[in-house]
Amino acid sequence: MSTDTRVLGIEGTAWAASAAVYDSGTEAVFIETDAYQPESGGIHPREAAEHMHEAIPKVVETALAHARETADRDDSEPPVDAVAFSRGPGLGPCLRIVGTAARALSGSLEVPLVGVNHMVAHLEIGRHFSGFASPVCLNASGANAHLLAYRNGRYRMLGETMDTGVGNAIDKFTRHVGWSHPGGPKVEAAAEDGEYVDLPYVVKGMDFSFSGIMSAAKAAYDEGVPVEDVCYSLQENIFAMLTEVAERALSLTGSDEFVLGGGVGQNDRLREMLAAMCDQRGARFYAPEARFLRDNAGMIAVLGATMYEAGDTLEIDASRVDPNFRPDEVPVSWREGEDVVVGHDGSTRIRGAEAVVDLEPERGRVSKRRLSKSYRHPDLDDRLRRERTTLEARLTSLARREGVPTPVVFDVDLAESTLEFEFVGETELRERLTREHVRAVGRHLATIHGAGFVHGDPTTRNVRVDDERAYLVDFGLGYHTDHVEDYAMDVHVFDGSLVGTADDPEPLCEAAREGYREVGDERVLERLADVETRGRYVDE
Repeated sequence: MSTDTRVLGIEGTAWAASAAVYDSGTEAVFIETDAYQPESGGIHPREAAEHMHEAIPKVVETALAHARETADRDDSEPPVDAVAFSRGPGLGPCLRIVGTAARALSGSLEVPLVGVNHMVAHLEIGRHFSGFASPVCLNASGANAHLLAYRNGRYRMLGETMDTGVGNAIDKFTRHVGWSHPGGPKVEAAAEDGEYVDLPYVVKGMDFSFSGIMSAAKAAYDEGVPVEDVCYSLQENIFAMLTEVAERALSLTGSDEFVLGGGVGQNDRLREMLAAMCDQRGARFYAPEARFLRDNAGMIAVLGATMYEAGDTLEIDASRVDPNFRPDEVPVSWREGEDVVVGHDGSTRIRGAEAVVDLEPERGRVSKRRLSKSYRHPDLDDRLRRERTTLEARLTSLARREGVPTPVVFDVDLAESTLEFEFVGETELRERLTREHVRAVGRHLATIHGAGFVHGDPTTRNVRVDDERAYLVDFGLGYHTDHVEDYAMDVHVFDGSLVGTADDPEPLCEAAREGYREVGDERVLERLADVETRGRYVDE
């Protein structure tokens, strides 16, 4: 009699009606999928639910037949040990059909029920087959785009889209052009014959936004720019944004392992960029095979087996689906003691996300050089390095004039993208996370917002501290603005970095707000509350 764990998984969050069987002994994953294909436009929730209603029984029947045929068990035993299903995020009507099917199977087979977060499954399938211990993960799919890393019992959201998922953003452009769903493969094919044109590039710390680039792409197409050029430039900018924030997440956490998840991960150019970035900074990169990147029940079954073995099962009355089920809401019961250890190793050279920084405390100097990124298009790379070097020098000095502790700027070389600063602080904030220092950062952010600009990347790596002060450094993503939304995003980015580096981030996030309130506009914190409650999994 086999002692291996076998799990039946069911997936149906949006378009893919899928069932799978996973065997932990052989690592074999059998997947049966029936994908919904709209006749025109994007996914229609009612049509998707109708498809799910018809397709789920068929794919489950096929998977269950496979389970019975391959089971090395007595006939009296069920062919699987558990039934796992995707609880969310996704389209409510589709999720409810899947949940009903999973409960019925759990009851008829008399095996436990396991509820899986779809986005965590995207991460875990990469971690499972890569063998990585604690990687940072980029989930790039239709309705989602975010960065996750494990810390203190949960997957923490380090960065995410502030408007729409990456796949849906691309689909909005292809619908405008008149192409059918899915748009991603069509953009990838058209991009092969395109040339680069300038489009917006929006990165806010480890968050990012696609609305501006989509509007610009539609306008460019309407103005007669060849569609091949627009598609090529969309890929170059969107995927460079995702790769940049991925590198920022690696830098923040100290991890040297990176996995990709989600259907957009099937794009060759995105994988190429991420692999180049990881190679450049000495990190290991893993992308699962294509069948595990797109929506599939295989990843549900694999994570379901892991959760089952950890005793993480559900009672029927606690198995309701959740269309807005965020991955950072999931208690990660199957992992313990695997946090990435962050911190500076004491060397005088620091490798950040976009620059090499040489510390010379004995001279009271710091030199910083922005590195060329091989994954970015040369025109885009040159523009970003020049613009960010200019802004860093200008805004560092402006913040200092407003009374915020920053280093003195001694020299700037735009041609080489280098700066020379005063040496300040003793260490990075992430190594000395006290309420006093964090409260001071809140005050500093409120002060520069009152002066009409944002830092752009206020993370625990971009604040240096000593016993008395907290200094803001690295204003390269900053810009002038009078929008409350931009100020709220600045605070949101700082919150995200606390979540990614602190064992108990909530009191520190509150300390930052306390500091902000001392000198800042309460409307910013009111808008921050709105930013934090926006649904990232519901798209138009």
